[in-house]
Amino acid sequence: MTDTQDVPAPPQHWEADVLLRDGRTAHIRPIRAEDREVFVEFYSRVSDQSKYYRFFSPMPRLSERDLDRFTNVDHVGRVAFVLTLQDQIIAVGRYDLVKPGEAEVAFLVEDQHQGRGIAQLLLEHLAQAGRERGIERFVAEVLPDNARMIQTFRDAGYRVVSEYDEGVLQLEFSIDPTDTAIGVMMSREHRAESASIEKFFNPRSVAVIGASRRQETIGQALVRNLVLGDFTGRVYAVNPTSSAVSGLPTYKSVGDIPDEVDVAIVAVPAEAVQDVVLDCAAKGVHGLVVISSGFAETGEEGRVRQRKLVGLSRSYGLRLIGPNCLGIINTDASVSLNASLSPLMPPRGRAGFFCQSGALGTAILEKVYNRGLGLSTFVSAGNRADVSGNDLLQYWEEDDSTEVVLLYLESIGNPRKFSRIARRVSLRKPIIAVRSGRTTQGVPMGHAVRKIAAPPAAVDAMFRQAGVIQVDTLEEMFDVAQLLAHQPLPRGRRVAIVGNSDALGLLAADAAAAVGLVVNKSTALGADASAEDFEDALDAAIDDPEIDSVVAVYVPPINVSGEDVANVLAAVGEQSDKPLVSSFLGSEGVPELLRVPDVAGSTAGRGSVPSYPGVEAAVRALARVVEYAVWLRTPDGAPVDPADVDTATAKRLVNQALSAHPEGIDLDADTVTELLAAYGIELWQTRPVATKEEAVAAGEALGWDVVLKATAEHLRERPDLAHVWRNIDTAEEMLDAWESLGHVITDPKRAGFVVQKNSSPGVPVAIRSIEDPLFGPVVSFGIAGPLTELLADKAFRIPPLGERDAAAMVREIKSSPMLFGYRGSEVVDVAEIERLIQRVAQLQNDLPQISSLELSLVLAGADGATVLTAAVRVDPVADPRSDWFVRRMPTPAGDTLPS
Repeated sequence: MTDTQDVPAPPQHWEADVLLRDGRTAHIRPIRAEDREVFVEFYSRVSDQSKYYRFFSPMPRLSERDLDRFTNVDHVGRVAFVLTLQDQIIAVGRYDLVKPGEAEVAFLVEDQHQGRGIAQLLLEHLAQAGRERGIERFVAEVLPDNARMIQTFRDAGYRVVSEYDEGVLQLEFSIDPTDTAIGVMMSREHRAESASIEKFFNPRSVAVIGASRRQETIGQALVRNLVLGDFTGRVYAVNPTSSAVSGLPTYKSVGDIPDEVDVAIVAVPAEAVQDVVLDCAAKGVHGLVVISSGFAETGEEGRVRQRKLVGLSRSYGLRLIGPNCLGIINTDASVSLNASLSPLMPPRGRAGFFCQSGALGTAILEKVYNRGLGLSTFVSAGNRADVSGNDLLQYWEEDDSTEVVLLYLESIGNPRKFSRIARRVSLRKPIIAVRSGRTTQGVPMGHAVRKIAAPPAAVDAMFRQAGVIQVDTLEEMFDVAQLLAHQPLPRGRRVAIVGNSDALGLLAADAAAAVGLVVNKSTALGADASAEDFEDALDAAIDDPEIDSVVAVYVPPINVSGEDVANVLAAVGEQSDKPLVSSFLGSEGVPELLRVPDVAGSTAGRGSVPSYPGVEAAVRALARVVEYAVWLRTPDGAPVDPADVDTATAKRLVNQALSAHPEGIDLDADTVTELLAAYGIELWQTRPVATKEEAVAAGEALGWDVVLKATAEHLRERPDLAHVWRNIDTAEEMLDAWESLGHVITDPKRAGFVVQKNSSPGVPVAIRSIEDPLFGPVVSFGIAGPLTELLADKAFRIPPLGERDAAAMVREIKSSPMLFGYRGSEVVDVAEIERLIQRVAQLQNDLPQISSLELSLVLAGADGATVLTAAVRVDPVADPRSDWFVRRMPTPAGDTLPS
C-alpha cells in the first residue's frame, strides 16, 4: 500500500471536462485514495464478461489489497484516470511502469457506457501523462475475443505491433504523437463537438422553463416565438404556478412532462437555475439554453454562480448555451425552431451566424431580415460559458445547409484551437468574422477567458493565416456575406466596371485601385443606356478572359423604374461563372428585382445579384472575397522536412538547461549555437571580450577582417549611439576601435562587447518567436532596427508554417521593397530568409519550453543570409500544450484553455 502522504499531487491539468462521442459531457481526473467506496460501486455495476476481459479470470469482487492497488498510485510510474458522471465512476484506465520508458496500459468501462468512445479518451490522456513522465511505449495484453478493446488500440492512430503468447494477444506501440495519431484525435473531437451542437438545432421537443402568462415577459416571449415560428416538434411549458401559457398546458417541473425532452430553454431567476439543471439531468435532457442573466456579467458573485452552473451541468452530461444569451434558431422548414427572444424569424438562407452578444442579437437578426440575406442557423452564446464558436465551426463544417459562416466575436477563449479548426473549415466554406476589442484586446466582463498577451497584429495574422475574412464592422460583414452567399468566387483580381454614370464609374475605379484590385476594363454606357446596352456590355465583360469579376453601376434616369435593367442583371448573374456585384438604385442587400428563386426555399438563390448603396462598399466587399479566393487557391507549400532537423538534440539541450536551472535561464552562446544548428541555422561565430587585450586576441584567432560591436540591448535599440566598428585588420586598428567606442558608449563595462568575423553586406532583418500562454508559438519578421519597432512594421504567423506563410511574411511588411531591389540595390536571397523563418517557426513549435527566441540581426545579401546575433530563453512549462494531444473542455473557472 502506497503511503499517500508521501505521494506528490498530480498535475492540475490532468483533470478536465471531456466530450464523449455522443456529444454528452463527462469528467476525467486522476484516481484518489478516497475513491475506494465509489470504485467498489463502479465495479459492482460492471458485467462478469467485462471483468473477465480485464483480468483474464473471474473477479466478482475486489479484495482490500486490490482496492489499495487500484486507488493508490504515485502519478509517476503508476498513473490511473477515472471518468465520472454525476459523481459516479463509469470507467478507469491506468498504466504501470514495467521498465524504463515502457508501461503496461489497461481499461475497464462500465457496460452501459461502452461504445461512447470512453476508452479512446482514456488512452489519449494516459498517453499524454506518460509522455510527460518520460514514457515512450505502451504495451497491453488483450484476450483475442475482446474485439472492442483490440480495435480501440488499432484505431488510436499509433503503429501497433501484435503477437500471440499463451493464448493472449500482446500489443505494443510507441506513444509518440504522430501526425496520424493527432489526426485521429482531431477527427474524434470534431465528431463529438458537432454531435453536441446537432442536438440543439434538431430537437424533437423543447421545454420552456419559466414560461409565463404575463405579457412582455421573457418566458412568455419564448413560448410565443416557438409556437408562432411553427416549430415542428413538441413545446412544453414549465411553470409551477400557472395552468396554461399561450394555450399550452403547463407542468410544475421538467420531471412531470410525460414525454422525452431534448432541449430546455431556461428563463428563471439566476439563483434558481441550478435547481433546473438537476431537474433536467434527471429527465435526460441533452442541453440547456440559459436565457437568464445575473451571472458573470454582474461581477464576482455572478462569476461564482456561473462557474457552479457550468460545473454542475457538465457533471451531469449536459451542454450549455449561455447564460445571458438571446437563444438559438434553425430556419430549416423541417424544424423551424425559434428558441430565442427575437420575434423575427430570419428567412431561410445559406449562412450560419454565431453571435456572442445577447444585447446585439436582436438588432443583428433585424439587419439580416431587412437585407434578405437569410440564415441557416443562429446562436447567441451570451457569456459563452460552455458552447463556443469553435463548437459551432465543428458543426457547420459538414452542415449541408450552411455555405457561409458568420462570427461576431467579443473574445477568443482558445486562439490556437480556433486557428486550427478555422484553417480546416475555410478550405470548404468561407468564414467572415467581426472581432470587437480588436485594438484594445479587451474582454467583456461576462467572459471567463484570459486576455490575449500577443499583439493585435498577431491576432489579425492568425485570422488571415486561417483564411478567415476579418472585417471591421457588422455592415461590412453583411456586405461580404451577401456576395459569398449568392455569387461564385472570383478567379483573380481583374475587374470590369460597367455603368451608366461616369462619376460613379471613376469612384469604383479609384476604390478598386485602393484595395488592390486591377481594373482591366471600364465601360461607360451613358445616362440613357438601355437594358440591351447593359446586357451587351455585361456579356462582353464576362466573356473576356482577362476579367475575373464585374461591378455594375446603375443610376436610373428620372421617372424610370429600372426594372428592365434589373431583369438583365438577374439573368446575367444567374448564368455567369464570374461574380457580379452592383450598385443598383442605391439599394442595400439583394433587392427583390435582382433575386433568383431558389428551389431550396431561400429568399434569394445562387446567381442573385447583391446590391450596395455605394460603389465603394461594393468594391470593398469584392476585394475581401478576392483575397479569400487567392488564399484558397494558393497551396500552403511544404513544411520543414523532419529529416532536416535534429529534434532529439534540441530537446536534450533544452531539458539539460531546465534541469540545471528549473526557474528558467537565458542560454549561453555555445548552447544557442548548438540548438540553432540542430535546425539548420548557422550562427556566426562570436567571441565575447571584456578587455582590449581580449579583443586583440579574438581578432588574431579569427584571422582579422573582423568587427567589434556592443551587443547590450540598451545600446542596440539606440540609433543615436554608434556601437559597431567594422573592417578591423590589425591589432592597432582593434585598439583604435576599442578606444573610439569606449568614448562613445557611456558605460563600456555594460556594453557587452564581442568580436566577429566581418560578414558580407546585406539588409538587416530580424526573426523572433515567443511562446504565448494562449496562442502557443508566435513568430514575427521585420527589418532589424528601432524604426521597425517604432512603426510596428512586423509580420506575424502562428506555427506550423508552410512555404506560403513564410513567403507572405516577407512580402507583407511595409519595408519589404528593401529586400527586392529598392532604388537599384541588389535583390536579396529571399528564399534563404523564408527558410530561416520556417526553421525558427518549427523550432518554436516543437519546443514549448522556449519562451523566446531571437535572431535579432540577420544580414540578408544576394547570395545568402548571415545570422550574426541570436538569443534564446527557456522556461518551465506546467502544461506543455497538452491540449494539442488530448481532448478537453474549459474548466468552469476559465483557468485552462477553452474549447
